[in-house]
Amino acid sequence: MSEKQILIFGAGYSGKAFARASTDASTILGTTRAAEKFEALRQAGIQPLLFDGALTLEISDVLEKTTHLVVSVAPDEAGDPVLNAARETIAEMPALEWIAYLSTVGVYGDHGGDWVDETAECRPASKRSMMRVAAEQDWLKLGRDIGRPVAILRLSGIYGPGRNALVNLENGTARRLIKPGQVFNRIHCDDIAGALWHLLKNISGGIFNVTDDLPAPPQDVVTYAAGLMGVTPPPEIPFETAQLSPMARSFYRENKRVANMAIKAAGYRFRFPDYRSAFDHMWAEGNWRDGEARSPMKRS
Repeated sequence: MSEKQILIFGAGYSGKAFARASTDASTILGTTRAAEKFEALRQAGIQPLLFDGALTLEISDVLEKTTHLVVSVAPDEAGDPVLNAARETIAEMPALEWIAYLSTVGVYGDHGGDWVDETAECRPASKRSMMRVAAEQDWLKLGRDIGRPVAILRLSGIYGPGRNALVNLENGTARRLIKPGQVFNRIHCDDIAGALWHLLKNISGGIFNVTDDLPAPPQDVVTYAAGLMGVTPPPEIPFETAQLSPMARSFYRENKRVANMAIKAAGYRFRFPDYRSAFDHMWAEGNWRDGEARSPMKRS
């Protein structure tokens, strides 16, 4: 395969994990809305570009040579910002082989705790998830129109170094909210990166739930992390009396168990199939705070 040039629209937490996981000579570029984030992108192996909803000459030049496109920009009321700015340019990219769009399992809405897979009905309840469904369809349509595979990765709750219950316990923000019967799936950022690279290298299109094997009550994750740290977990708080932001409360209105057979059938094997194996690894490696290996926090 000739050398790849990959452009990540919206190179945030997941995009940086993807770039750090590169094992070849791929050129990886990524956009951010803020120039002060350029150095963090460079540290992850990404050549930074500014994108704030308008197609610049610099990005147009990059698209001319880009072979693989990864889109991790959330839609807004006006639709998908990348398609709104650059659909015609993307449709005419001479070297383009493959597109990935990072979506969310929120598109399924509430299924009363039942299992859902990629064939399940999308019945999003929140406005943001409705916009995600529309954006997915727009990207799939573009792929059909130009004859290029589009992989839709529906991600569950993202965690990893710097973004996990160990960090929350250390800084005092961890809570154990109790809503009987409520479960969530999760996904470690390394498995987002791994799934992306696997699909990219195989030029695979389709819809894939990129999520772990163990949907679990959120309070169980905090309790497990506290056990690793040797600290007392925070007290249980009934969901009805908890003080939550409207967005946080909206997540609890959706209850489902998300299956991941499609990405496994495509040949991907998860590095962290459940939160326990991931937390064990992060704690042992000492990289749970920010990805830099350190000694585990002393037990109290």
